[in-house]
Order: sequence, then structure tokens, then C-alpha cells
Amino acid sequence: MTPDEMRERLGPFRDKALARGIPAEDVERWMDTVRPCATLAEGGDGPVVGRFGGPLMLPVGTPHPFHPFVASIDLAALPAGATDLPLPPDGHLLLFAYPEDFGDGDTMGSVVYVPAGTAVEERDKEGWAWFDNDDEYQEVFAQFPQEQLRATVDVSLPYHHWVEIPEEPRWVPLPGHPHSEELAAVWRETHGDIVSSGRLQLGGYADQEAIDTDPVGQAMSYALDEAQAGRWGGGEPVSADLADWVLLADWTPWIDGLEGATVHWAVQRADLAARRFDRTFTTVDWNP
Repeated sequence: MTPDEMRERLGPFRDKALARGIPAEDVERWMDTVRPCATLAEGGDGPVVGRFGGPLMLPVGTPHPFHPFVASIDLAALPAGATDLPLPPDGHLLLFAYPEDFGDGDTMGSVVYVPAGTAVEERDKEGWAWFDNDDEYQEVFAQFPQEQLRATVDVSLPYHHWVEIPEEPRWVPLPGHPHSEELAAVWRETHGDIVSSGRLQLGGYADQEAIDTDPVGQAMSYALDEAQAGRWGGGEPVSADLADWVLLADWTPWIDGLEGATVHWAVQRADLAARRFDRTFTTVDWNP
């Protein structure tokens, strides 16, 4: 999707923002932040690009991921320009996560990249680390979706509007966007008329039930803490600059008992370009 095509899609957003009295130059600057993304859903007319659930096919010899299997995505089937992420042109992405935040700052998921032509073997989807330990986890996993996924190329604007600073007032509007709170509110009101609906999104901006700051920033903060403690990152440097991080995927599970939960897979753009999917950090927002 070209920049002009993305801006054209944002017509309803522009019209409503201007009607609210937000200065035109501020509206245009906000629209300059637009990113392409792929909405993955069961319905629609787009190509089939993967599925929730299904057989778990891991590269031979790969340790079983700690978290449960969510979805597989065929990168070669994604429409051209669906995201601005430096994704491989082919192969499969396997997403893993548990949709609950235990409050310890640990990553709640992972990503495995399976290059095209890799020898794979089917694994037990119920073989993740704590499946047998608690009926509650089994009940949650039993509700994971099981359906094919079709891709629709969409556009994405920020849902968040603040950044945190070390001194008072602690939270301020996004730099360069004095009307960020109003603009984010207009996006939330109009995005349903602009983009399609689906449980899984690749690229774009992160969304969740209660959002003021960027969820990718929270993932970065947790990753820095975990890397400093030697529990994540493989001993390699982790950037503290949010500009170096991107949203790989968002998932809204719609699971009984975990209503409102959202899973975010975030990664440093350099790691993504280097296909270091093992350095993806996963956070969950859930406001019970």
C-alpha cells in the first residue's frame, strides 16, 4: 500500500478530526505516522495466510516452546506491502503465548521462524510446560481459536497518546503532537469504519483495552529488566530507544474468564531484519 493510498483510507478520520476543531496541520502530522498492517481473520475475501491452531510443526530438534501454540502464518502468502516490517519473504511464523499477565515481568510467549524447506516434525500441542499442572490452564487452552486466517491489508494509527518522562508531570503528549490525546480518541472512534475486524494483526500499532502509552514501550521496559537479570536476550544488547522496537503481532483471544486480554509480540527492528525471532518479547494486558 502506497503512502497516498494509506492517507486516502484515512479520510473518515481526517474529516472527524477537523470537525472537532483540531488544527489541520496537527491532523496531517498525525496522519504522517500511519503504518500498513495485516488484519488476519476467519472471514473476508483476502488470501488464506495461515491458521489459528492446527498441527504444530516444529523444525526437527527444536526444543518445545514454553508457552502454548497460538497460530502459524505463511509469510509467502501475505499480500505485498501488507506491513512495513522487514519480514522474510517465505517460511512460516509460529506464534506462542499464554493470554494472562502473572505480574512478574517475564515474557509470556515466543515466536519460532521456520524457513522454507526446513525439515519439520509434528509435536504435541499440549506439550507446553505447565499444561498438565492445572485444570485452569487446560480450560483456557481449550478455548484457543481453531480456524483458518485470511489477510486484509489495513492501515494503523497510534491508539496511545502519552509518553512517560522521569520528572513531573510524568506523562506528556507524544512529542510533536500537542493534540495527541484528542487525535487518538478520534482514531478509536473511526477505525471501525476504516479497517477490518479480526483477532490477529501483523505490524501497525498495538492496541489494548486500557491504553495511554505504547504497549511496545512496556515490552521494551520488561525486556531490558529481564536482559539485565540474565533471564532473556541471550546476553546480547537490548536497546532502550523505543524507536528501535516494533510491534510484530497483536492477538485478542476473546476467551471466557480472560475477557479484554490482549497479547503483544514486540521485537527490535534490527533483530527482525536479522531473523532473530528468538528475541521477540511477549506481553499481555489484562484488566480483570
